[in-house]
Amino acid sequence: MSDTGKAPQVLLDLLAARGPSGYESAPADVWREAAGAFAEVSTDIVGTPLALVAPKHGFESSARRLLVIGHIDEIGLIVTHIDDSGYLWFRAVGGWDAQILVGQRLVIDTREGPITGVVGKKPIHLLREEEAKKVADIREMHIDIGARDGEEARGRVRIGDVAVIDAQPAELPNGRLVSRALDNRLGSYVALQAARIIAEAGGGEWEIAAVAVAQEEITFGGSRTSAFALAPDAAIVVDVTHATDAPGIEVKESGKHELGSGPVLSRGSTLNQRLFELLFETAEAESIPITLEATARATGTDADAVHLSRSGVPTALVSIPIRYMHSPVELVQLDDVEACARLIAAAALRLQRESSFAG
Repeated sequence: MSDTGKAPQVLLDLLAARGPSGYESAPADVWREAAGAFAEVSTDIVGTPLALVAPKHGFESSARRLLVIGHIDEIGLIVTHIDDSGYLWFRAVGGWDAQILVGQRLVIDTREGPITGVVGKKPIHLLREEEAKKVADIREMHIDIGARDGEEARGRVRIGDVAVIDAQPAELPNGRLVSRALDNRLGSYVALQAARIIAEAGGGEWEIAAVAVAQEEITFGGSRTSAFALAPDAAIVVDVTHATDAPGIEVKESGKHELGSGPVLSRGSTLNQRLFELLFETAEAESIPITLEATARATGTDADAVHLSRSGVPTALVSIPIRYMHSPVELVQLDDVEACARLIAAAALRLQRESSFAG
């Protein structure tokens, strides 16, 4: 956090930018501009921005490379049909709880710029008794942009235009922040901030490749292409996980990860145990609080794609606990975010040229 205890401006800018999967250019621009202050930056064909931080001896072909990944896309909606009455019909981009969408105000990005719409469905007063007992399905919802008819609507919106819920970041007491897209602009911010810390320290023994990958919510597309193209010697993936201090969450299944308890380090069959131990030992040495999370199979994050890239990449997963995931009111404690960046940077600076995570 900043000295005033407020959310960093670059994080707020990332959260304010709209970027559903495959349409991430606005938040990617924010990320790339911030990274340009301390790293070599570029963007690949998929839309993933990259920040390269040289090792302390300068860029050299023999340098080992650590990939630090956070995905920059968010869930959204995509217009699939515009009817003759001017209503827009849509499908989800990423995983939605349909109940959340009812009655929401949206921002739709069109060729002429952003426009406002609202999600509508049949009012509860007109529902039959059996209908009122059911959870609304996305197929039963529409978007109303105030058009008189289909001709006007089709003049303003095209099939394939995307939308997000109109919810800007808001700071709460106790160093907490609420916003849409914390999943996973937080991870992209942590990758950026960790790279910045390493650069300001003069670099370590390894080159750092920080990326804000595209398309995680749909295909892991950005992490697949980045891991293949950059061929890292190891990778740390940063994502969010469920804070377990919200009502109704069973800690015996999810583990105990409260807001303010620090980064969550994952252990599991697809994750590299030696890289986990480096992070664990770094947390102990730096007095950074952590909790542990176990994954029995896939993690549901970019780590699932990265660890299988080429001949295999030693991969670790570090998560930030948040409440109300995949909603417009995701909630995080900022201390956890900054602790995550400090942990990854400190672990990267402990790497030696001969460090190995094989076996």
